[in-house]
Amino acid sequence: MSRRGARTLRGLNREIVRCDRCPRLRGWCESVAKNPRASYRSERYWGKPVPSFGDELPQVLVVGLAPGAHGANRTGRMFTGDSSGDWLFEALHAAKLCAHPHSTSNKDGQELYGVRISGVVHCAPPGNKPSLEERDACRPYLAREIGFCGPQLKVIVGLGGFAWDGVLWALGERGHTRSPKPKFGHGAWVQVGPYDVLGCFHPSQLNTFTGRLTKFMLRQVFEDAKRRAGR
Repeated sequence: MSRRGARTLRGLNREIVRCDRCPRLRGWCESVAKNPRASYRSERYWGKPVPSFGDELPQVLVVGLAPGAHGANRTGRMFTGDSSGDWLFEALHAAKLCAHPHSTSNKDGQELYGVRISGVVHCAPPGNKPSLEERDACRPYLAREIGFCGPQLKVIVGLGGFAWDGVLWALGERGHTRSPKPKFGHGAWVQVGPYDVLGCFHPSQLNTFTGRLTKFMLRQVFEDAKRRAGR
């Protein structure tokens, strides 16, 4: 890793993949890769920190919690290879923000249009619950990524309360704050510095199976993001 740190989005992604700040998470990712689900035993898991994915000049940045153990930790691409990704990419495709309505592997030809997908944490955590120390070790990458995205970035979508908090923290690190702290909710909107920050329930099975989040609700968030970005 360069002592000066990365200076571009591509360089930041390379830095993320090499990151070893959280031994517990690295160990978990590798353990899952060595013990895949029966349906994926023919595949070679990524088993490392997962880099961000998408346009290098994004107008919309989508931020999730962390990679899924058998989704992104398997495929090496954010929100790729699990049901959460199926919901996310279907909504993006409906808004004409990506090439295909599904994302199954990092070789499926998926392309994002003016959109980039990242996470507060880049390693899959046990039980989808990183510790506070692991969160704090990883979220500076998000603050740097926002800066590298450039002035055309207009909208940041936080998928779930964890991501919402991570986005607000990252913007605070970049000198953009709101007081009192804006509350998360589906459809929440707040302007922080030059950015419109939108809240959206995470497309996890906990939310989609219970009907807390519907496909219509998710699509509406990205239609709103597209409008606010001037697309």
